Amino acid sequence: MSYADIYASAKADPETFWMEAAGAIDWTIPPSKALSDENAPLYEWFADGELNACYNAVDRHVEAGHGDRLAIIHDSPMTGTVQKITFADLQSRVANLAGALLEKGVEAGDRVIIYMPMVPEALVAMLAASRIGAVHSVVFGGFAASELAVRIDDCTPKCIIAASCGLEPGRVVAYKPLLDAAIEMSSHKPGFTVVFQRPEAEAEMQPGRDFDWNAVQEAAEPAPCVPVKGNHPHYILYTSGTTGQPKGVVRHTGGHLVALNWTMRNIYDMNPGEVYWAASDVGWVVGHSYICYGPLTFGCTTLVFEGKPVGTPDAGTFWRVIEDHKVKCLFTAPTAFRAIKREDSKGALIGDYDLSSLESLFLAGERADPDTIEWAQDKLGVPVIDHWWQTETGYAIAANPLGIENLQVKIGSPSVAMPGYDVQILDEGGHPMAPGELGAIAIKLPLPPGTLPTLWNAEERFLSSYLTHFPGFYETGDAGMIDDDGYLYIMARTDDVINVAGHRLSTGAMEEVLASHPDVAECAVIGVSDALKGQMPMGFLCMNSDTEKADSDVIAECVKLVREKIGPVAAFKLATVVQRLPKTRSGKILRGTMVKIADGEDYKMPATIDDPVILDEITEALASMGYPA
Repeated sequence: MSYADIYASAKADPETFWMEAAGAIDWTIPPSKALSDENAPLYEWFADGELNACYNAVDRHVEAGHGDRLAIIHDSPMTGTVQKITFADLQSRVANLAGALLEKGVEAGDRVIIYMPMVPEALVAMLAASRIGAVHSVVFGGFAASELAVRIDDCTPKCIIAASCGLEPGRVVAYKPLLDAAIEMSSHKPGFTVVFQRPEAEAEMQPGRDFDWNAVQEAAEPAPCVPVKGNHPHYILYTSGTTGQPKGVVRHTGGHLVALNWTMRNIYDMNPGEVYWAASDVGWVVGHSYICYGPLTFGCTTLVFEGKPVGTPDAGTFWRVIEDHKVKCLFTAPTAFRAIKREDSKGALIGDYDLSSLESLFLAGERADPDTIEWAQDKLGVPVIDHWWQTETGYAIAANPLGIENLQVKIGSPSVAMPGYDVQILDEGGHPMAPGELGAIAIKLPLPPGTLPTLWNAEERFLSSYLTHFPGFYETGDAGMIDDDGYLYIMARTDDVINVAGHRLSTGAMEEVLASHPDVAECAVIGVSDALKGQMPMGFLCMNSDTEKADSDVIAECVKLVREKIGPVAAFKLATVVQRLPKTRSGKILRGTMVKIADGEDYKMPATIDDPVILDEITEALASMGYPA
């Protein structure tokens, strides 16, 4: 069947479509129906079925005779080691840790916080919690103590599983002091912690509260899988908001596994036994969906990478990993490829490696500018697929579904809506907009399986944050348009659409133009306050490492380029060259924080920022241009 046929069938009869998809995973009690809509606009999928996430990700493959198949490859340029774990070995490791948690009183429904770097033990901890029906909440390793404390108080874990440290280029980040400080700050105190000691920095243990990863498992009986209802919370993942209380996105077990399992074949064109690499972190939603549960449930080998796209040791690291482990599909953030392109703009290092196993590259997490996509297409010679999704949805809202049909690629578009997503462009009043017109991107309810059914202990906040502005729709917070062919274009966060003398303009469109300049490695555009025009666009440009032109020449050329491509209406005159852009650890540019600095407003240091020093550099660059005015 074609994509159009499959999308139409899911829209016309979602019950039949999703019940068929549910048949591809294992249930102890199959669901009697797909959608429960009695409490609309709160919906649940496969609510009365029973299953276990760990059984689907691990045990069923062993029972099917695939115990010797590789489940996890851990490649760590930080330690110079590679570890390979079969499904049978993973089953044993997970059952042992789950047994230890059971013996210490963790039961189905209890919360377990996981605070670990990119090591296989992070996946073992997630799966062990899932095995006994506990609800895990992974917090990015090395997150500030205050942010970890907020999450401890919100989800009240019975246990915290942590590593002693994480590794960054040139430094060791000790996690245990941060964990100790977080527990000290929090009102809720976990019953105990389990600490995986790494030789790079062993942690001091608090007797009676802290237990060694290996020692706590020595006398434990391996735990069996505990079936839970389809609407049982599988995990809580806190969105990385820059202000206020973080939102705990909940994922229900049944819909989560059904949706992810469907995407592995239909979107990513994978087959069981092949190697899938999501170059992300277990602390982000990509890590949950496509480092852990998606690939393992489908029977693929998942690659856990502890390193960076550049600097561990060079811009050829990704190519080395693909060659060494025969990666078929790579999924990463555009910012990773911009970093590689900046260091090796001609792609010279690619020729040193055999990339014949690679069949596709998927990008998500930040807008994929056309220049980056075209560079990757040219250098790698495989389909480069921009796809769009959110922490809240758990998988792609829009994509090019390679496993169904390799659709025409339109550079700058994440292609088309996936089955189950009825994506529409609305004006401020909630009215549909014509093709090609910029508006708010909303998704008609109900959302498909695997998306968030609510927020943890915050139903009213869920309703007000996502479902109130446009009744009957989920508000994505993104702005964009749909063309005559149904292709979606994500132009900016709604907050990044600026108003210049009455004209609504997308900063994303300007970024696309700036990124097309041959000397610009990456860029950001923000709207700064202007007494005359309301807002004015301001560009921040990072140069390629081999650029020979003067900064002033590049700026002048960029100003001219925006005028030519977008027109005088953009009023683009302000730009500066910076060494780096402030980003979250997942690669999102902190445009909102940059706006506050430019406008002289107070701002809270974002908890997710990769390097706070960059904000000082941005402040200096703005000051040199007279901002705040």
